This record gives sequence, structure tokens and C-alpha cells, in this order.
Amino acid sequence: MSFTLHKKEKLKSKKLIEQLFAEGKSVSNYPVKLIYLKTVHDDGSKIKTGVTASKRNFKSAVNRNRIKRLMRECYRLNKPLIFNNIVGDYAFMFLYLGKDMPTYEHLEATFKLLFKKLIIKENHEKLN
Repeated sequence: MSFTLHKKEKLKSKKLIEQLFAEGKSVSNYPVKLIYLKTVHDDGSKIKTGVTASKRNFKSAVNRNRIKRLMRECYRLNKPLIFNNIVGDYAFMFLYLGKDMPTYEHLEATFKLLFKKLIIKENHEKLN
């Protein structure tokens, strides 16, 4: 399992993003919310991922871009937690809901808890 984030793993399809927000399920661990949807990808990627930070909470594009870079890095370094414990293709969208600038350490702890919640929720739904 490599720790890279390839171009084909990025969520870019407007249609898929709209479907994700309309039909997707969510898991939350403040200040990050994960919206996910089980789907099928034509290009062979297992998970497509997008990140976003609110323009309402962060007026400066520099701050929004910093938060998105931190979130992508947290996902990239912790994605083996997801890849090794989930079966199927997914689309993920990470939303930063906080109002203050996060540190990398805080975001990484949040992402690990978020992934654990997601795995528990998906395994529970699979059993029922």
C-alpha cells in the first residue's frame, strides 16, 4: 500500500459530487465531517476523495487552501486504515466545519477517529 494520492483518486466529477451530497451518508468528528457514497469507478480506483473548507468561515483563500492541504495530507498518510478495512468502491468528501485554523496533529487525530467510526458504521450496515 503506497502513501500516494494519485490523480485518478481525486473526486472531480460534478455529477458524482452532486450525487454524493444528495444520497450520501455521513460520519462526523468535529471539526471534520465525512460524506461518503458506495459507488462504482470506471478507472479502477477504489476510493475517490475530495476536500473542502467553507468560504464563510475562512474568507482568505490562503487559509482555505492551507486547511485543504492539511486534510489531504492526513488522508494520504492514513488511507491504509480505510483500504485495509473496507470492501467496495467509495466516493468521499471531507468538509472542514471548524472556525479556527487547525494544527496537523489535531487533524490527524480527528481523521483516525473518523475512519474508525466509518469502518464500524459500514461493518454494522453490512451485518444488518
